[in-house]
Formats: sequence, structure tokens, C-alpha cells
Amino acid sequence: MSTAPPLRTTQRAVSIVGLAKSFEGSRAVDGLALEVGAGEIVTLLGPSGCGKTTTLRMIAGLERPDAGTIVVGDHVLNDLRLAVPPDQRRIGMVFQDFALFPHLSVAGNVGYAIGRKAARSRVLEALDLVGLADFADRSVHELSGGEQQRVALARALAPGPDLLLLDEPFSNLDASLRERLRGEVREILSAAGVTTLLVTHDQEEALSLADRVAMMNAGRIEQIGTPEEVYNGPASHWVAGFLGEIDVLPGSIHDSHFSCELGEFHTASDLEGEIDVLVRPEAIGIAAGHPATHATTLRASIVGRTFYGHDQLLDVELPSGAVIRSRRLSWPTWHPGDQVRVWLDGPANVLPRAGADDVQ
Repeated sequence: MSTAPPLRTTQRAVSIVGLAKSFEGSRAVDGLALEVGAGEIVTLLGPSGCGKTTTLRMIAGLERPDAGTIVVGDHVLNDLRLAVPPDQRRIGMVFQDFALFPHLSVAGNVGYAIGRKAARSRVLEALDLVGLADFADRSVHELSGGEQQRVALARALAPGPDLLLLDEPFSNLDASLRERLRGEVREILSAAGVTTLLVTHDQEEALSLADRVAMMNAGRIEQIGTPEEVYNGPASHWVAGFLGEIDVLPGSIHDSHFSCELGEFHTASDLEGEIDVLVRPEAIGIAAGHPATHATTLRASIVGRTFYGHDQLLDVELPSGAVIRSRRLSWPTWHPGDQVRVWLDGPANVLPRAGADDVQ
């Protein structure tokens, strides 16, 4: 009978302080600090080379940090004097390539993670969590890519880890399968109640899966918050640009009101003076005539259009000559040359006026 802890464990917080790692004189992770709450799903999101996978490998014990402390629950996993071996950290990990054993059945792969005397009931419990209990005796090469990914997830969850690490878990799957599996994986992780840290460079993946998103750039976390907070309230021009299309209009702010070409609006910001107004395309309303419900609109011209099927991205020229974008549903259709009215129809973010190095 297996002596492994129950599948649904009492999860504890993760605390990382001052984590650093260099390779051949190049700093990959630079004093990173991160707190993950019990049962929380946190995504490290950033471009290739920002240090997110190195961070994950240090947490797993696959890389030795140059500095910093990693604590999972009540257990210090490393400091300057010690480093707990990977197999003693009570951490589950799902790799990009799933790393399943081709010579073992589905049940054999899951049971391997628990131990040589893994109870069949325990294996089936883990497979049932990912919806694959009926596949227990199949060979892994008989499974689809999505099914193999769920087996890898069941194997990682089966020993009842204190922390689950996911390293680009959807990168080897086609686009339509990735989108479907995001929802499935989110449900599985919520049902398991496991504290999870996921690494990705895919913005949609991070925003749709995470309770909080940690924006990582040049080895540091530049901003962390809920998906809504980081998307609608980016703390820097870099965060705003990495998370999707953004347009920047010059403006000014005084006494909690900012103004730009789109009009004057209230803000909770305590900035004063010259600012940049950052606007997402979905926050720009557009109509053929003046909408009765909007007092502030501008005459504008459609100068470009990209059609995506479910929606369309419009390039809109304002009276000043500035061009901003508006993302609208696919109907009604708009075309270059159309004369329209535009207005701010959603949140806008204000940041201090950027220098040339701040806008990417």
C-alpha cells in the first residue's frame, strides 16, 4: 500500500526572496522576489530570455541559485548553506515535451511518480481528476497530444505535491487544441487545489489561466496582479506593449483629471503634468454618426483594416493626424475611406511621459 499523502493536500504559500542566477557572466535572474498564496495559480509571463524558465528550474532544484532563498510551506529549499535535492522537494513538474515513458502504460506512468508500490486506486484517482480513468491500461503512444498532456499532469499531481510547476505546457500543441486545453487544465488545477506556478510567453494563456500574472523582464518581476489589473492598468510602457496592442496619446493631468485628444476624463492617478495616455483598441468606440449616449466624440477616418473573422482591427486617423486602433466585432464592416465618429469607450491608463527608451 502506498504511503504517499492524499491527492488533495493542504497547500502552503511559496516565498522567494532575492533569487539570482548568472550564466557565463550574464545575469539571467536578478534578485527576483515572489509570493504565491495557498492554492493560487500564478503565471510568470515574459519574452524568451527573461529568466522565467531558469526561475522555475531553480525552484525545482534543477539549477543551483547564486543567491536568494526559496521557501515552500514550512520548508526552506535552499540558501547559501543547503540545497534540498529535487526528489525531496515535494514539487511536481510538467515539462514542455511531457516526458512520458513510452514503454509504460498510462497507469504505469502515473504510478511511477507515486512509487513502486503505488495503489491502483490512487493511480485511478489521479487519472479520474484529469478525465482519463478509462485510459489507464492504454499505451501512451495511442494517445493524442492533449491526452498525453493530461497524463503528464496526472503524474505530477499523483504524489500530492506542495507545489506544481508547469513549463510552457501547451507549446507543443496546435493552436485550437491549446485553446481548448487551457480551460480543462484550469478546471483540473482548481479541483486539485494545488498551488501552481506556470511559465509561458503566451499572453492569452497567462491571462486565461492565472489568478495572478507576474510580468517578468530582464530577470526581474516588473509587475504582478490579477489578469485584469496588469492588462487594464499596466505599470510601465513595456508591460502595456507586451500584453497586446496599445496606442499612446500625449496628454496632461491635473487634479485627478487627464486630457488628451479624445477628451477630458477622471482618473485615480496622483500624477501631475505631462503624461502618456495608453489606450487598448477595444476601448475605442466607433460609429457612423454621433451616438446619443456619448457627449465627447471626434470626427475621424478609417485608414486601414485587418479582418480576423470574429472581429476586425481598424486604423483610425484622428483630426491631429495621429492614428489609433479600434477593435470591433466583425459586423458592421468598415473600410478605408469611411468617415466615422470615435470616442473613448473603455478604460485608459496614464503613465509618466516616456523617453525614447521606454516605448517598445
